[in-house]
Amino acid sequence: KFSMLKALTGAVIFTGEEFISGKAVIIEHDSIESIIDNGSIPVGAQIIDCSDYIIAPGFIDLQIAGAGGFLFSADPSAEALTSITHSIIKSGTTGFQIVLPTNTNEVYRKAFSTLKYNPHNAVLGFHVEGPYINPLRRGAHMTELIRHPEKKEIETLLKEGDGLIKMITLAPEMCSFDIINLFKEYGVVVCAGHSNATFNEAMTGFKWGVSSVTHLFNAMSQFHHRDPGLPGAAFQAENISASIIADGIHVDYNTISIAKKLMKERLYLISDAVEENTCGAYLHIRQKDRFTLPDGTLSGSALTMVKAVQNCVEHTDIPFDEALRMASLYPARVMKIDDRGMIKPGFRADLVVFNKNFKVKMVCSNGVFY
Repeated sequence: KFSMLKALTGAVIFTGEEFISGKAVIIEHDSIESIIDNGSIPVGAQIIDCSDYIIAPGFIDLQIAGAGGFLFSADPSAEALTSITHSIIKSGTTGFQIVLPTNTNEVYRKAFSTLKYNPHNAVLGFHVEGPYINPLRRGAHMTELIRHPEKKEIETLLKEGDGLIKMITLAPEMCSFDIINLFKEYGVVVCAGHSNATFNEAMTGFKWGVSSVTHLFNAMSQFHHRDPGLPGAAFQAENISASIIADGIHVDYNTISIAKKLMKERLYLISDAVEENTCGAYLHIRQKDRFTLPDGTLSGSALTMVKAVQNCVEHTDIPFDEALRMASLYPARVMKIDDRGMIKPGFRADLVVFNKNFKVKMVCSNGVFY
């Protein structure tokens, strides 16, 4: 029995609640067995020395479009999925949703089929961003692929997705109660984004079942003193969460700091990272610190989740423990995943081991080390 046990020793452990030292994390198969004193490590356990490192719950990214040389919506193949998954896990993210931006039904079908036949426990499912968004706030989305929501089409999409669509970003002002409710009936988390909603339209969307806001401040109505818009509605509605891109480019660090003060535990991190891509509907050009469309429009970040945490710690006044929760526990809560986001007995063995300079040394995803 003991040979199956792995003991991670010597690190400062962040459990999701607090930092603790002088203890070891015991992993058995794919789950966390216990956190125990170094003196009580079972005989025969494999010792993994993590001295001078921090162990934290693996990061959870609810919005990432590509990595490892592939943009998934441009190449929804098994090869692309494998490369993306390995690349993302190695960066410290042990659970993620792949973004499918506004696209054709053919691309959606291919993507569903690829994930269905090539499942991986780090891939939580799809975040379908669009196509039911406001063209005025399309950002980098293709205008000609944006659609008016039709119930029949959505029902077909949800049936084909067969439980793989976990999140949808839509513009609440473009959707009726019936449309929002239909997604909810299928267990999809509905987010407001790429939206020009007024404050009142956003609040109505929240009442109808929208529960989160996608990349706060980006591609949405602006916070204005005469109409606080979608950001103001997110601040004011006490049960609404919001994701934010903490690269200092999509959103100024002071703005992140203000949003955090107002939203507290409701604000969580996403990378919204894309990958360089030169064919198909979405062309992303790699710049020094970001990606743009060929015309220079900001299209996606070059962030990893560990970098987003580092940015929060170094450039905003968000405490280290809270920045880590924003990248793990809070996204897990948004998706109602109850066995990830903390280091606790019975939770999945999803861990990231990194140093004080935020360099990732090792990742454990579902008990497998990378």
